[in-house]
Amino acid sequence: MNVYDGQRIAAMLTARGMNQTNDVSKADVIILNTCAVRAKATDKVFSALGRIRNEKKPDALFGIVGCVAREAGADAFRRIPELNFVLGPQSYHKLPEILDNPDTKLLNIDLGGLEKFDELPQMEKSPAVAYIPIQEGCNHCCTYCIVPYTRGREISRPFEDVVKDVIHASKTGAIEICFLGQNVNGYKYTDKAGKIYRLSDLIKEAAKLDAIKRIRFTSSYPTEMTDDLIDIFGTEPKLLPFLNMPIQSGSQNVLTRMNRPYALDLYIDIVDKLKRTRSDIQISSDFIVGFPGETDEDFEKTIDIAKRIKYINSYSFKYSPRPHTAAALMPNQIPENIKAKRLAILDSYLNELQRDFNQSCIGKILTCLYEGPDKTGKHLVYRTPYMQQCITDAIDDNVSSIAKIEITAANKASLRGKILK
Repeated sequence: MNVYDGQRIAAMLTARGMNQTNDVSKADVIILNTCAVRAKATDKVFSALGRIRNEKKPDALFGIVGCVAREAGADAFRRIPELNFVLGPQSYHKLPEILDNPDTKLLNIDLGGLEKFDELPQMEKSPAVAYIPIQEGCNHCCTYCIVPYTRGREISRPFEDVVKDVIHASKTGAIEICFLGQNVNGYKYTDKAGKIYRLSDLIKEAAKLDAIKRIRFTSSYPTEMTDDLIDIFGTEPKLLPFLNMPIQSGSQNVLTRMNRPYALDLYIDIVDKLKRTRSDIQISSDFIVGFPGETDEDFEKTIDIAKRIKYINSYSFKYSPRPHTAAALMPNQIPENIKAKRLAILDSYLNELQRDFNQSCIGKILTCLYEGPDKTGKHLVYRTPYMQQCITDAIDDNVSSIAKIEITAANKASLRGKILK
């Protein structure tokens, strides 16, 4: 979501005649696009703001947008008085107001609806991977999650608006579409005639476009994996055989306290259905260790579910108390040293699973998306259907956006391969 927001902010400023620079000391406008999902992320934002105010030009406009802006609100001005604007994730389309009135301060952290999508200009050129948000906010209200506070309740964008964005992206350079939402597979839009559209309908529309070769979506909630969405993995070849479906914990007791009301048997059944539908599909996940009240037995159950599903990659984190969340007030908060120990054990096992899957790809031919040259210029970087990075030797002739690559080597972090002519 932040990648999308950053791209649209850049496009909006470019449309006003500005050019992008990474040199803070030369910038006329400096914007930190922020995430508040973990406390460490918020701490990094204010640390960066402190450095920037010492490096920027005296008259440079300077501010934050996104979830930390919503979380901090007016207190951000107290902590960093030099800030010119603080705009929440649904308010960054208000940036022109501060550009037109540089002597004022602008605070707008209201939870709007979908107005920003109507007001933002289309990008003149799309990246090869086009991120298309299909909803804002989330209704699930997990007890550890700040998203309902920072981005509000769940709202699905009109079906026709999303399709227009996909068509525009396909005409301006996109090869892959990634549908985005905090609860992306919960997308549900009812038009004026009463017809209901789901994520599977968006996938079908995107697949009709010749320019679009790959489709994926993130991030999924287990109870929203409806049969129509599972079935389309078996009927639409452009939909990648890869799904991020966070489980967070392998303990039913912990899931209940997290307010993630699904049974582990349901989660396992969904994975089994997906694999029956498409035999080559692989699953990734998110994990939180050290949630309040998590016992050693609870943690062992998390290891057990990872062994059962065999996730090919995962994001795992120590539980981080966030303001405005129920879990931050729960008893039996886990000490940091225990959280760190459990995270190290889980990461070690998840890394082993990832390494094993990467090794299993050796000898296979995968159709990969070109991302660009590496820093040395001697190699090319591709992305496999399973989101692995694949490195090949640079070639002299024209580089194809989509290439068949024979995998020749692998480690935990990436694959090596040979482009097939």
